[in-house]
Amino acid sequence: MPRFIPRRRKKSRKMRGSRLHGYGLQRQHRRSGRGGGFGNAGPHKHRWTWYTAHWPDYFGKGRRGFKRPRVVVREMKSINLSDIELNLDMFLEKGSAVRKEDGIIELDLSKEGYDKVLGKGGISMPIVIKAKFFSEKAIEKIKAAGGKAMQV
Repeated sequence: MPRFIPRRRKKSRKMRGSRLHGYGLQRQHRRSGRGGGFGNAGPHKHRWTWYTAHWPDYFGKGRRGFKRPRVVVREMKSINLSDIELNLDMFLEKGSAVRKEDGIIELDLSKEGYDKVLGKGGISMPIVIKAKFFSEKAIEKIKAAGGKAMQV
């Protein structure tokens, strides 16, 4: 039984009897000049695309795309409604949330460094939440629970 099953016939088997195996002269296939020069020739010429694709740090640059300036990019730190309800005790301890006489909690998320409230999850109690931005679903869910969404 053979050790392996041949899946494709090699060119060397096909070309038995022909001295140069379809490459014309001996030097067309055998020597290092066949790939466009000796050694690492051509990284700034005809092998540029190969270098930038497979070895992008070779010249200290490469195909890296475009990065927007920091002045233009605004990073928003966001929090979900489910996370607000989970961490409500922690917010009360820190002082960024205050419980009023009527039982409603007033939470100022700008003190915690959050910019936007997202609507994943939900809240089960009336809370007045202050933040810079709210998603539409978050506003709906806060109002449904009897709370208020206030933009600061």
